[in-house]
Amino acid sequence: MKTISKMALLRCGAASAMLGASLMSTLGHAQVADNSAGEAIVVTGSRIARPDLDTGAPLAVVSAEEFKLSGAVNVEQVLNTLPQVLPGTSSFSNNPGGGVATLNLRGLGTNRNLVLVNGRRWMFFDTTQVVDLNTIPQFLIEGVDVVTGGASAVYGSDAIAGVVNFRLRNNLTGIEVGSQYSITEEGDGGRWDTNIAIGTDFADGRGHITAYGEYYKRKSILQGARSFSRFTAQDGAGVLTRTGGSATTPAGRFAVPGTVAIAAGNGLGAVTLNRGAGTTYGSALGATFDSSTSSSRNFVTGPDTFNFAPDNYLQVPQERWLLGAYGDYEINDNVTAYMELAFVNNRVANELAATPVTGNFNVNIAAVSPFLSAADIAAFNQIDANETAIIAARTARVARIAGESDAVYAARAAAQGALFTGANAASNAPGVINLGVSRRVRETGSRNTLDERNAFRALAGVRGAIGDSGFSYDAFYSYARTRNANVQAGNISRRAFQAGLDGTAPAIDIFGPGALSRTSVNQISILAQNNDISTLQVAQASVNGSLFNLGWGGDDIGVEWRSMASRFIPDTALSSGDVIGFNAGNPTQGGYNVKEVFGEIRIPIAADQPFFHKLEVSGAGRYSDYSLDAVGGVSTYAGDIQWAPIRDITFRGSYSRAVRAPNVSELFGGLQTGFPTGTDPCTAPAAAAPGPLRDTCIATGVPAANLGQGVPSQLQPNTQFQSQTGGNPNLQAEKSTSYTFGAIVQPTFLPGLNIKVDYFNIKIGNAIFAAGGGAANILNLCYNTFQNASNGFCQLVGRNDATGAIDGTTNADGSVAVVFAGAANLSSLKTSGIDLDIDYSIGLGKFLLGEDAKLNIAFLGTYTKKNTFVPVNGEPDVVECAGFFGANCGNPQGKYKWTTRLTLVDGPLTSTVRWRHISSTRDDDDTTDYVVEKLKAYNLYDVAFSAAVNDNLTMSFGVNNLLDKKPQLIGSNAEQANTYPSTFDVLGRDFFLSANMRF
Repeated sequence: MKTISKMALLRCGAASAMLGASLMSTLGHAQVADNSAGEAIVVTGSRIARPDLDTGAPLAVVSAEEFKLSGAVNVEQVLNTLPQVLPGTSSFSNNPGGGVATLNLRGLGTNRNLVLVNGRRWMFFDTTQVVDLNTIPQFLIEGVDVVTGGASAVYGSDAIAGVVNFRLRNNLTGIEVGSQYSITEEGDGGRWDTNIAIGTDFADGRGHITAYGEYYKRKSILQGARSFSRFTAQDGAGVLTRTGGSATTPAGRFAVPGTVAIAAGNGLGAVTLNRGAGTTYGSALGATFDSSTSSSRNFVTGPDTFNFAPDNYLQVPQERWLLGAYGDYEINDNVTAYMELAFVNNRVANELAATPVTGNFNVNIAAVSPFLSAADIAAFNQIDANETAIIAARTARVARIAGESDAVYAARAAAQGALFTGANAASNAPGVINLGVSRRVRETGSRNTLDERNAFRALAGVRGAIGDSGFSYDAFYSYARTRNANVQAGNISRRAFQAGLDGTAPAIDIFGPGALSRTSVNQISILAQNNDISTLQVAQASVNGSLFNLGWGGDDIGVEWRSMASRFIPDTALSSGDVIGFNAGNPTQGGYNVKEVFGEIRIPIAADQPFFHKLEVSGAGRYSDYSLDAVGGVSTYAGDIQWAPIRDITFRGSYSRAVRAPNVSELFGGLQTGFPTGTDPCTAPAAAAPGPLRDTCIATGVPAANLGQGVPSQLQPNTQFQSQTGGNPNLQAEKSTSYTFGAIVQPTFLPGLNIKVDYFNIKIGNAIFAAGGGAANILNLCYNTFQNASNGFCQLVGRNDATGAIDGTTNADGSVAVVFAGAANLSSLKTSGIDLDIDYSIGLGKFLLGEDAKLNIAFLGTYTKKNTFVPVNGEPDVVECAGFFGANCGNPQGKYKWTTRLTLVDGPLTSTVRWRHISSTRDDDDTTDYVVEKLKAYNLYDVAFSAAVNDNLTMSFGVNNLLDKKPQLIGSNAEQANTYPSTFDVLGRDFFLSANMRF
């Protein structure tokens, strides 16, 4: 099989014209023009060679020139602008981050689209089995094909939302050297890329090899470098305030559980006690210190809140080395051997504000007295006395069981007292108090995590003709391995922090900003190192040929074996939960394999007949046998039809059944701790009023006195809460159905015009998600939907016995105050809409610099009618994400999204203007009125120029975000940097200059 693009393959000698004729389809369209030469090619979405690029399913193509004219070095920079794509992890993903770039096709999730390179599976980077786009050499891309809808019958598991295939150039002869530099108008965020590729024929033209290398470096930009992200914006009194942020501050916030009502018992009257009575530590938000006073005072929301924004990355730094080679050698007329090699070293850092230490700690009053004023020492002694009184009162009300000995009764009474206080036995000792601490340890500097990922892939295969039968064969084996080393700095050891307060280690001073000495910082600091190891093996053999002697029919049959394995090896301190600063996680390890048989057939029915210029049908099927018992054997199939009543118009439609086997993380993931953003429904004012919400909150462990206090409060000090997630080995494969129908119009009376319109509909009925759709939605289902503490979702909510907070506290009975959200086949997804692709080229004749100037208009747009998520199948709760953004939907998904490019090719000069548009969106949380409930339509304009200086040198210059459009500012419902930085431009006006030389 021979793979070519729509355009003629360009040798380096013709490269000076590359930025001319090829730009006529720079945005990419379905590429449906006739191939009059009749040369067989392979179209993404099908394995059958055919003489044109017509397909039954929608196919969008991005040419190599789109990358060049966008100033894009990393492929996600262009793909995220496509209407079919929502941004995944990108160069602006700092928290959450991860050091990768991922693809989210149709907004169905980064794990539901299949990424191919040259039609074959590419290497993934961790237990989620998702491809890091940083590993693909952008400068060698000939084109990118984006296929909508399930393609599992053709390519196997994962291809539910569609397939993205990166086609690399295989025709390079000579040496090409390229370099590009980009910088913002602010003079920061510099990006430098340089690459080299060498291609040559050998053995009298029977063989060809291409070798390449690249170095890329991207500098960081901190959020403090931009006015819109310098302060943490937060909702407040109907306006956005610049005093938002965290109640965990460098000065510290210290509080004790408040009022406790003890019911009458054993003939004694009811008692109401307050642990913090008479002290600032017992106030609603507790006490704090500042440099202007030697004593504590009440914490004040706003003035005392910590602005963590400036310490976070806006653009994360990256350094990448990429090396590789691919080639083929014709052994004889029927056997051609080929190989591919790739190695990537990629380093990406994320940086967050200094570690926030939160939780209840036992404080030995005598040990910390040297750091406190006499008034604060007295306050601590008062708290100790109040705790002792509460325990005594509680113990006195423990009824004695008949026949119970004094010792047993005393022990049980003491245990009841400890359980009631929510503290361990040590905190009940005289001279020790259990103190709630929220302290930002800024003395250690920012938290930094560096991901260094080494990945390699090797492939070897043979292909050729089977005699004179008209059939050909192709067989290959590939092995890929990725290893990621994650190093975390700026962490604090919870154990060492506790020891510095309870007297079992040298005392630490945490009372006030900058109070910790260098010795204390060294005492409590801890370095964490984690590793990911992933492997992918693929062996495939297929036969391709023509069953019908009509010149354009064909079939393809074959077998495939794949093995996927992955491990996450956390630092021992991290997995134990001792590390404060980064999420804890337990080891994950697992793998599975699958054996498959597949086939595809294409049948021409009629051609060049009245009312049937063309009529053909295609079908594909695949049977997969997984080593996973819960998945077992699954079948997938697909079919499409094309009918052209006349040459000018073709109607087409497709239907497919696709699957996605669960990944290693979903199957075997260890328990991991997270801190999702959300609001505890029990903090809402309605929770304080009589009704089912109040009843459910109390029944699940919230003290009545803490209801309805808002955020921050004892019940929820910050806009985050603690969760745990984990794998499920009993997961079944996801199954989807998708169908499309549309038309391709190429009017003969208007040459150069191509119009493609397609309707798409994709449904996944048993999607794998964290139970209930995530921790935030579990809270919503428990407290707002079902409002019944006996409901299964409420059973997933654990709370601090003393305060009711979901803060990770381990209670005396061993329960943990977290929301558990493990993986399950309980959800469903559905999306539908219309794609419109228009490409029109107009000849202008003689113009300023050339004799045959051309003007091209390319439009690629999507109307997303629906993108729904059902957290629990069978329940009425439905999350609509088309036209929305927020905690449930993530990045804004405008119902209308398009990219338009106007290009003028005039002799050696190419000039182009691009318009990127996202329509308005609304917040997806109906239960909360945010200051920013609606984001306006967003438009960006870019310009670029490219000139073929001579046969060996091409220069390009461009400005992205020409009008310096600022991102939309959001408050409490933002993702990060007060906006959605992977959707809206956060760099500002951005310049690039590149040069490409050929020898």
